[in-house]
Amino acid sequence: MPRRLISTGSPLEKTVGYSRAVIDGDFAFVAGTTGYDYSTMTMPADVTSQSRNCFKTIEAALKEGGFEMADIVRATYYVTDTSYIDAHFAVCGEVLGDIRPAATLLVVSALAKPEMKVEIEVTAKRRSV
Repeated sequence: MPRRLISTGSPLEKTVGYSRAVIDGDFAFVAGTTGYDYSTMTMPADVTSQSRNCFKTIEAALKEGGFEMADIVRATYYVTDTSYIDAHFAVCGEVLGDIRPAATLLVVSALAKPEMKVEIEVTAKRRSV
């Protein structure tokens, strides 16, 4: 199975040189995803909405590549303030509570833009039928 690139259509992907996701065999590697709301083309102010939007974008990329959220085996979370952790983890529990991938949380000094409070990247492995 050839390597396949998944795009959100953002011009930034070409400018920066990345894909929203790369499908390689039975693996999907989803790039760091921030909380941008593509339906309104805005970044919500709160970390809960940003976290939900991250997962919505991740789910769309996985689905396009033929994967499901249940295929996620690894998640890395980046938050810009320790005060965001509880709200972010609440969303993680809603979305991944039954999936329970291996996960790491990092508190970072900043993301690419000041309004970005959370970024999530995941790896998925297609389950055998």
